[in-house]
Parts: sequence; C-alpha cells; structure tokens
Amino acid sequence: MRSDLAQSYGQDRLPRYTSYPTAPHFSPAIGEEQYRKWLKAVPKQQPASIYLHVPFCRSMCWYCGCHTSITKRDDPIATYAAGLRTEARLVAETIGQRLPVSHVHFGGGTPTVMLPETFVDLVGALRYSFFVIPDAEIAVEIDPRTLTEPMVDALGYCGVNRASLGIQSFDPAVQRAINRMQSFEQTALSVERLRRAGVNRINFDLLYGLPLQTVESCLDTVAKCVELRPDRFSVFGYAHVPSFKKHQRKITEDALPHSIERHRQSETIAEALVDAGYVRIGLDHFALPGDSLAIARQDGRLKRNFQGYTDDSADALIGLGASAIGRMPQGFVQNVVSTRDYLTRIAEDRLATAKGYAFTTEDRFRADIIERIMCDLAVDLPGVSRAHGRDHRSAIVDRTRIDSLIADGAVTLIEDRLSIRDGAEFLVRSVASAFDAHLAHSTATHSRAV
Repeated sequence: MRSDLAQSYGQDRLPRYTSYPTAPHFSPAIGEEQYRKWLKAVPKQQPASIYLHVPFCRSMCWYCGCHTSITKRDDPIATYAAGLRTEARLVAETIGQRLPVSHVHFGGGTPTVMLPETFVDLVGALRYSFFVIPDAEIAVEIDPRTLTEPMVDALGYCGVNRASLGIQSFDPAVQRAINRMQSFEQTALSVERLRRAGVNRINFDLLYGLPLQTVESCLDTVAKCVELRPDRFSVFGYAHVPSFKKHQRKITEDALPHSIERHRQSETIAEALVDAGYVRIGLDHFALPGDSLAIARQDGRLKRNFQGYTDDSADALIGLGASAIGRMPQGFVQNVVSTRDYLTRIAEDRLATAKGYAFTTEDRFRADIIERIMCDLAVDLPGVSRAHGRDHRSAIVDRTRIDSLIADGAVTLIEDRLSIRDGAEFLVRSVASAFDAHLAHSTATHSRAV
C-alpha cells in the first residue's frame, strides 16, 4: 500500500467520474422541450436502459448522500409510484413506440419499502410502456432491515434478477455511529430468501472511512460478507459533506479516520476481497471471475454510469422519478429534486426535466478518455484522439498533475499510452482529473480522492 501517495494526493476533492461532464455542470438551459426532442430521436431498434429513483426510507442513515426522505406511511410511496407509472407512459408516448429495454435499475432511497402489490403494478406498467427484453437485467437496491418475505416473492414474480444489499459495516460501534443497526443474521436471511425466489445475482455495498471504523473492523466485515458469496462488491469511501447533507452533522468529525487510515481501510478491503477470489474492477468494484462485470473488464467493454461500473452498453439511459438523471446520445437530463414538484409536473402530463447538459465535441473526446482511465486504469491517448479526429497532444489539461504522478511512481506515460501502476489504483480519480476541462471552473464540493 502506498501511504506516501495517499498522504500527497488524498486530501484533493475530486469527482467520482460516473459521468462527464459531472452533474454540477448541468444547467436549466436544457429543459422539458429539449428532452422531448432528444426522446423523439432515440434510436428505435437499439435497447435502452431505465433507472427509477424511489426517494423513501423508513429511517435515516446518517452517512447517506442520496436524495431521500423518511416516511412510516405507505400512502406517500403509493402516490409516488403512481407518478412513476405516469412518467413511464409519458416518456414512451414521446418516443412514439415501445422501446426495447435491456437494463432496469431501481435505486433510492429504498425501493423495497413499497408494498409488494405497488411494486408489481409498477413493473407491470413498465412492461406495458416499454418492451423489457426477456434476458434483461432487472436490479433493485435493498435494505435488508426492512425486506419482507412478501416483497421477496414480489421481486421473484416480477423477474428481478439482481439485488444490491446495503451492508456498509457489521461493526456494532460503527453501526451505532451511523444510525444503521443491521445484524449479519438479518443480511444472511435476506440473501437466502432472495436466492430461493430466483434473485440469484447478489451485490453487497460496503463503506470505509466511517466514524469509529478501523482496519480490523473492515476485515471482520469482509470475512462475514464472503461467507455469503455475493457476485459483486461495491466499496465506496464515505463522503462527509454536512453543509450539503445536514443529517451528516450527527456524525462527529473527530471520529472520522484521516486520509492515511482511510487509505489503509480501502486497500485492506481490496486485498481481502482479491484473496477471497474476487477480481478488482476499476476504482471501487469487485466481482467473481465468472460475473458479467469481470468478463466485460477482461474484454475491454467495461463502462461507467451513475450506478458505478457496468457492462450496460446502451446509448440511452432513461431516468424516471424525482432527481433521476438520464443520459441521451445528445446529453444529460435531470428531473426536479423535490418529490412534490415532481408529482405536480407529472400530474400536468409534463415531463419533470429541470436541467441538463448538451454534449460538445470536446466533451465527447474527454469523456472517452476519462471513461477508459476509470475502467481500464490505462488509456491509449493517440488511439482515442484519432477516433475523435483530435491531436493527442491536446488531451492533457493539467500537465503538472500528470508530471507529478509520474515523478511519484504512480503513473507511466510511454509513447503516449498512460497506465496507472499496480498499487496506485486508488489514485484513478486524480489521474482522470488531469483530463477534465471543466474542473478548474467548478465550485462544486466533491468527496476526498482517498
């Protein structure tokens, strides 16, 4: 582990590069009218993807950075699900035909707080408005603490075949500090029920850098998790931004690990997962060798979107729900964040688009470079430049950063092919940022690089 590099670069606040340009650059100049034009131009025979945002949970986890709200009642969730069904219809009508769909992802919040019948109705509406192809991946994010057996049955009935379970940490002290008490037994029971219902592709989400977290507790959590043999892991660093997410003020900053400790936690988790037979994928994902994500990485087909690393090659990602982000071939669109505003617009038979971004030729060039760095930990600058009709010598925006990374032994640049060295993978965001033409003009608050 290169703690010297973590100390040198760890305090930088950088985007996660799940998109380029990143969301802070979205503008109200791209609104409903423009989105309608983009939808009408979607290639009709190419499969698209759908993301549905469900912004409700039963309790607030204090580390949470998502757009969500707390409700103990089912009525607001049912009303919102009706809005999603209507939005799906509006989008399909705008496209003008029943578009084929290869990936569906329910995110949140906690999508499984819906009543089972509400979820079944929503999936039925999706299948009515779009042609969900028979081998489509249908994924749902799950909080094991609130997952009921009837909901598991509903997931199986609807053809859900991937589930992402939030774990974060099994250390009781950490769980108390983040207001998320979740036992290993709860989690294991959820996995058993899901697999029995036919939801056989299982992902686990872990966090490092949490209050009171230690390297030892990270190792203990990983050891417990691998007993259940999920197909994939996502391992993210906690982003402490209490000015943006006020509930994070309940986390005592003194209890947060510093950059070197965060780095040790991250790399210890990575080493333990690799030792357990998982393949390291990019910055923060791990998969069993036979998983489609590992195969996509091996074949050079790995992609990156707002859910992280993916093997989804669709050019169009349709976002449904409050705050949902979509990606069209022409640019990004994002719905209004407020649930109330979202439902008002949908009730008026309007699309809920609030802002977006139209790609320039320059953006497409840099997006390809950054995606290859994030996915492959390397990029052939002349090759990407030729594909865009560009001179590769114009690719690097921050030459000082690249030179520094080379001098520190983190990066090599040989015949203009850039590669991140073994042991420096955790600096991939720092490397990608050297090609970001928007970063110097951004006022957004990002998470720490390490």
